[in-house]
Amino acid sequence: MAETKDVFGQEPHPVEDDLYKEPTRKRRKSDRDQRFRAFPSMEQSALKEYEKLESRTRRVLSNTYQKLIQSVFLDDSIPNGVKYLINRLLALIEKPTVDPIYIGLFGSTGAGKSSLINAIIQQAMFLPVSGESICTSCIVQVSSGCCVEYEAKIHLLSDQEWREELKNLTKLLHRTEELGREEADAWNRDEAVEEATWKLQMIYGNGAESKNYEELLRAKPKRKIPASRVITLKAEEAEELSIKLDPYIRTQRRDWDGEAAEMRIWPLIKHVEVTLPKSNLIPEGVVLVDIPGTGDFNSKRDEMWKKTIDKCSVIWVISDIERVSGGRAHEDLLNESIKACQRGFCRDVALVVTKMDKLHLPEYLRERKVGNQAIQSQREAVLERNEMIKLQRTRILKEKLKRKLPADFKVLEASDLVYTVSAQEYWQQALLTEEETEIPKLREYIRKRLLDKKRRTVTKYVTEAFGLLLLTDSFNSTQNLPNEHLHMSVLRRFAEEKVELLEKAIAQCFACMEQPLQEGVRTARTSYRCILRTCLVRSKGNQGFHQTLKAVCLKNGIYASRTLARIDLNEALTQPIYDQIDPVFGSIFRTGKPTGSALMPHIDAFKHSLQEKMTEIGIRSGWKYDSCKKNFLIQEISAILGGLEDHILRRKRRIYESLTASVQSDLKLCYEEAAQIAGKKACERMKDAIRRGVDRQVAEGMFERAQERMQHQFQQLKTGIVEKVKGSITTMLALASSQGDGLYKELADVGSEYKEMEKLHRSLREVAENARLRKGMQEFLLRASPSKAGPPGTSL
Repeated sequence: MAETKDVFGQEPHPVEDDLYKEPTRKRRKSDRDQRFRAFPSMEQSALKEYEKLESRTRRVLSNTYQKLIQSVFLDDSIPNGVKYLINRLLALIEKPTVDPIYIGLFGSTGAGKSSLINAIIQQAMFLPVSGESICTSCIVQVSSGCCVEYEAKIHLLSDQEWREELKNLTKLLHRTEELGREEADAWNRDEAVEEATWKLQMIYGNGAESKNYEELLRAKPKRKIPASRVITLKAEEAEELSIKLDPYIRTQRRDWDGEAAEMRIWPLIKHVEVTLPKSNLIPEGVVLVDIPGTGDFNSKRDEMWKKTIDKCSVIWVISDIERVSGGRAHEDLLNESIKACQRGFCRDVALVVTKMDKLHLPEYLRERKVGNQAIQSQREAVLERNEMIKLQRTRILKEKLKRKLPADFKVLEASDLVYTVSAQEYWQQALLTEEETEIPKLREYIRKRLLDKKRRTVTKYVTEAFGLLLLTDSFNSTQNLPNEHLHMSVLRRFAEEKVELLEKAIAQCFACMEQPLQEGVRTARTSYRCILRTCLVRSKGNQGFHQTLKAVCLKNGIYASRTLARIDLNEALTQPIYDQIDPVFGSIFRTGKPTGSALMPHIDAFKHSLQEKMTEIGIRSGWKYDSCKKNFLIQEISAILGGLEDHILRRKRRIYESLTASVQSDLKLCYEEAAQIAGKKACERMKDAIRRGVDRQVAEGMFERAQERMQHQFQQLKTGIVEKVKGSITTMLALASSQGDGLYKELADVGSEYKEMEKLHRSLREVAENARLRKGMQEFLLRASPSKAGPPGTSL
């Protein structure tokens, strides 16, 4: 039986539950061992050490927090410095252990995304697969967790979201006059009409497509919709959950006549979250996301499609061997993935070529142009072809990335940009060994990615916690030092001067966008008619395109379906501008050595200059006898400026998309006018309305306004950064002032917590050294181990 839970209910983070109630040592060790079972023993050891460091740090912070709360509990007013400290401690205590790593599998219909996930998680038919048609009908997230059962949460559109889609679907199907036979046939063949009809029939039954919006609002769905808008499925075995889940996420054929209630709900499904019990193959903290290639007609689902792509730190573009060498769909997927590097959190893009076992040997031998060595078997041909594909596609992908991304973008240095995999051979091993299918290689990539993130996160966490304990312990020990106010004034003036220089540096970074924006606008003005003509012309003329074009207008220039390539007129019109700005935009938001256009290195340089000045003043002023103050200032400035990166990343997406958002806003009335057109030759009249509207807006400065809006977004980001830096540094320097400022009071003794935190901070270096030694040992053993032969039966 399916259970329902509140879609808005948020489970508390497991760490928060244990802040003040420590579980038994045996239980914690058992849980930790289970969490890391997906890792080899050497990597498990490193993870356990980092986990132990983080756990002990949280315990120290929690004890410190409780002591501070108790010391000020009865006070009428709490000094500002104590408030700051308590809030910072609480924020660190509640900070998530490690944000999940989202790995997006991004591919078109039949590319093999679901098959690949099934192979990675070692469950052959867990997600529905089919080589002939669309299988997965929505975004599906797969992760492992602490649950004892297999679990799936099916999130449905809210009532308001479905009403919005229902209104657009009925508008799409509304005909104001009788059509002739030829026109009626063309109408019925229109892809958008077929899609809308299918959705309404699935929810309300046959005949729903002929009803209007008000009638359907009163109609009763054929399947009861839970009020919570969440359906929860649970099972003890993977196969059992797969059977329960299949009808919800598998797209049914349009000629299907079944009556299963579950199969009639898929048009309402927003996304699905699947959680596996602790896995030997996929570590907790990694989320594999099956992302359909084109988005969705529903606004909320389409918004989620884009946001899901943008939150992925890794994107694997999935393409089968028969479609990887060309085609618009494959290029669109690559372009969307590269844009995710520009606007989102993505730092790694790779091409995963699937179904690599497919090869017709006689045809391959006839067309073979490489190597002098004779091919003796199907296996040899597959391996040779796979290596050739890997070399060719790596070169092509790297060239494409270089055109769009900064030269020092980390993905360009990746050793593996292309993977050649075969899910079928992973299970059968008739031609290839398990290693040659490259499924284990993808799992290894996932583990290394999580291990590296855990190392960086825990190092940052322990270092930040140490800085706070330095300050806390100094509250009860800081003494007034000679000329301290004078030295703090010097430091304050120095910081103000550096903030001014930082503001100028940021302005120079953003000024680098002006020339490519202007060039892009000029190109857009001269090429927009050609672009529009390409978007509005179909190989079969207007046949089957009338209502699809209406759907484009109803959604303000965007139409996404399950079978057609995504249509986005706004993006197409602004593409010439993006072609000009992409390399510079990527350079601004990259990390690396300070340059005229890179933002973060200037912030890092600002941080280091302040830290050096603090050290210099500390030595002159006598802080060598009060090292807590100096160390606190140095640590806290890192924490303050480190938090800016998240703020910048969140704003980056809004800035990047401001061009298309601006054009879409300017063309809104044009789209609304075109959407109202009906009757004879409506398709041509809609196209004319769109052309006239775009011409009018371009003449009135549409592209120039888009440029101004992007530049305004950059200006807002600069202002936000400077204000955050000024405010944070002012607070920090006030905290570092002497007790005479009235910011402090005598607090509970936290000396023991400080000493323990000092030990933890020192142990970071030891843990890192142990990890390096284990890695070296592992690499040595791999080099020393003999290579594996092919699968049984493949030798001659």
